[in-house]
Amino acid sequence: MAIAVSKVYLPVFAALRVGSSYEYLEMRFNPTIRSIASIMFVMDEIFFLPIILYVPAIAFSQVTGVNTHIVSGVICVICVFYTLIGGIKAVVHTDAWQIIVMFISVVIVVILGTIYADGFTDIFKTAADGGRIIFGNINPSPYERQSLWAVLIGGFFYWTSFNSVNQTMVQRYMSLPSLKKAQWSVAIFTIGIVLFISVCCFAGLLVYNFYRNCDPLTAGLISNDDQLLPVYVMQTVGNLHGIPGLFIAGVFGAALSSLSVVLNSTALVVLEDIVKGCFRFKLSEKSSAIVVKTCIVILGGIAVSLVFVLEKLSGILSVATSVTAIAAGTTCGLFTLGMLVPWSNPKGALAGAIAGAIMSGWISFGSQISFAKGDLVSQKLPISVADCPANMTLPDDTYYDESDVFPLYRLSFHWINPIGIASTILVGTVVSFLTGPTVVKKLDADVLSPVIHKFLPKECFPPSDSDSDLTRENTAQTLTHLLGNSTAGANTGAEIDSGEDNMGKGAKY
Repeated sequence: MAIAVSKVYLPVFAALRVGSSYEYLEMRFNPTIRSIASIMFVMDEIFFLPIILYVPAIAFSQVTGVNTHIVSGVICVICVFYTLIGGIKAVVHTDAWQIIVMFISVVIVVILGTIYADGFTDIFKTAADGGRIIFGNINPSPYERQSLWAVLIGGFFYWTSFNSVNQTMVQRYMSLPSLKKAQWSVAIFTIGIVLFISVCCFAGLLVYNFYRNCDPLTAGLISNDDQLLPVYVMQTVGNLHGIPGLFIAGVFGAALSSLSVVLNSTALVVLEDIVKGCFRFKLSEKSSAIVVKTCIVILGGIAVSLVFVLEKLSGILSVATSVTAIAAGTTCGLFTLGMLVPWSNPKGALAGAIAGAIMSGWISFGSQISFAKGDLVSQKLPISVADCPANMTLPDDTYYDESDVFPLYRLSFHWINPIGIASTILVGTVVSFLTGPTVVKKLDADVLSPVIHKFLPKECFPPSDSDSDLTRENTAQTLTHLLGNSTAGANTGAEIDSGEDNMGKGAKY
């Protein structure tokens, strides 16, 4: 993912110096394609917002007993409040501290859990004996939920589609002073996320080690799998003063950080790409501030409402991957079509976007509906209740015949994103050929990825004195209206230019 983002996508944004990633689609195709991608991005973030709220809500509820809907509402109000009042500066500064707290809390819980479990040896031996460490599942079936191919291929496309063209990431890259530093930020991000996810996976082994002989879901300690880590923390190190609070602070830090960034980026896209780009409204600075703040409040209300829907679904990871794959896969497919297929044209891009959205949406929502109806069940590993305090028996293993379920609905959630990307590129390329491909000689090489420059005719490389450095000017101009007070809007650009924002260095890296 890091190599693909740094070498394929990022140099294009650097050369064009865009403020919003979706500006590229207008440069490469037309305003209609830009509008479609912008609307899909907003839909994607709307689906993602309730997930951000629900995760800390169930953790807090597990620790305190407070209703999850009350917690999610409070989280949303707090984040919307400081985002509206403090603007970009508040989001950046709080982001930095929230991420630090998140890392510290998870690492401390893992360290204490390891000590409680008497060291690494016992943890890994128990996990191996219980069949929880599986690296070699090379089953080629796309119905296998967690095969080696599904994780590697699906994971590559999922992470690449988000980190390459999503506005929440591109605005960070563009806030850095040069292409080289932006590429370094991708490397730092990759190292950080690999370490963090590795720690989270190890936390999963700690949970299994503790509950290997008494499944908490069967025992009635929790009502769904997403409560496993919170209940583990309370039952192992919850007696240590401050640890439950630190754990909850870490979970809340991750939620507030993600929530504020999503609100920022979505408000930016609504203002710049939809209100101004799609509807061609010319707004004053004061009107722009009103649009942005209204958008944030509405998004917060939608997120809290959708939590009621999310709690009916099972498994945050698969739900998040499934619903976000719809827009992420299609949008990434559009950018890839534009950057890597020189002869693609606007008609092909439009057809590809429609095909990608239909395919990924069909699979995603179809599978979720099938799970909700009970036609599909999660493929779970064996559990035990041998050491549970009360006499319990595991339910009989029931064989579910899923052969009657539509094949696409049975696919592993890892394949939804690659299918969306592949559908967009394939249909877009074919339709472009059928409707008259773009004359490659008339294209500017800057709108195409440098990995294919050696295959382009010399007419694509007009003499230019521009360098490849990113610039803060566009970023400052684009973010001027973002969440700042109308009286402070003029200062936002200056703050960003003076280095106060440094979003790439602060929030997520």
